[in-house]
Amino acid sequence: MNSKFFGLLLWLMVHSIAADTMISERLPSLSQAVSNNAVALVSTGEGDYVYSFLGLGHGKTWQDITSGANVLEPGAESWRQLADVPGAAGRLAASAVTVGMSAWVFGGYTVSEDGSEESTPGVYTARPGKSKLDRVTDMPVPVEDSVALVYKDRYVYLVSGWHDLGNVNLVQVLDTQTLQWQQATPWPGEPVFGHSGGIFEDRMLVCDGVKIQYPADAVPREFLSSSQCWLGRIDAENHRRIHWRPVVAHPGASRYRMAATGDENGRVVFAGGSANPYNFNGTGYNGVPATPESSVFSYTFKSGEWRVHGDLPMGTMDHRGLPYSNGWYYLVGGMREQQTVVADVYRFRIDVSSDQ
Repeated sequence: MNSKFFGLLLWLMVHSIAADTMISERLPSLSQAVSNNAVALVSTGEGDYVYSFLGLGHGKTWQDITSGANVLEPGAESWRQLADVPGAAGRLAASAVTVGMSAWVFGGYTVSEDGSEESTPGVYTARPGKSKLDRVTDMPVPVEDSVALVYKDRYVYLVSGWHDLGNVNLVQVLDTQTLQWQQATPWPGEPVFGHSGGIFEDRMLVCDGVKIQYPADAVPREFLSSSQCWLGRIDAENHRRIHWRPVVAHPGASRYRMAATGDENGRVVFAGGSANPYNFNGTGYNGVPATPESSVFSYTFKSGEWRVHGDLPMGTMDHRGLPYSNGWYYLVGGMREQQTVVADVYRFRIDVSSDQ
């Protein structure tokens, strides 16, 4: 068989170009523009509480990194400011997830005036109706720009990420009931930061991010895009054991800091991001300003297929999560064209066409 034809056939077998309908709504804006913020959503009998923690302000310098925390409460017309996330300085690249009736915030890193960065270990919780976050534990190995995933509404997995001076291949697991940490089966791919992923039942999918390459001629190390995607199945008998296998990469170029989440449809949805990895101010490691993407695509665990759903009304990047509730996916803050940090808050839904 002709190799080009075979390649096209393989692509068609694992990708689907959709004629889906993308519906988006604008929600009340944050009180201040923020990007690289950790986000989570807690569903209650009263409705959904959408949280934003930490992040980068519109000036995009080390002085614009915030410790702020805010919540959009059910039916509210504006965000309510909470007490700052505990800690002496603002942080970037933290992760947030929802377990039970609480939002959990993990780590992040600080930036000093001289540009030095430090990973922070703190783990905090926020609950609807409370204005103060509680510090509940510390990560054994502080990581930022990691992927945080929740299993059985109890275990939080921190997959790879950056620690102080480089990427790690660790998968750290927190039991939120006992506050005990364990190490799970390590990340099998190239260690990365700024990757994205989601989980459905016992299966997780993690893609892309930035790897480090150390040239042989001793020139400064390079930060390069990684196009890897790995599917992990959590062992039914031992939640520390993950059976990893590679899956075909998603359509298009690899991306950095996409918004992503798993949903009840048995898929992981990815939105936005940038094909040019960048420093926290939005300028690429290659010196070229990063530009945001607008497309939305997903991977379905049952079929093993990627599907391109369509485009958001705008390109958006620098996200640390994609809160989800009742068919809606939430984008809170982020960067737009020309690396503009925004206060915009949107939610979108995907009405899948009947050809799926």
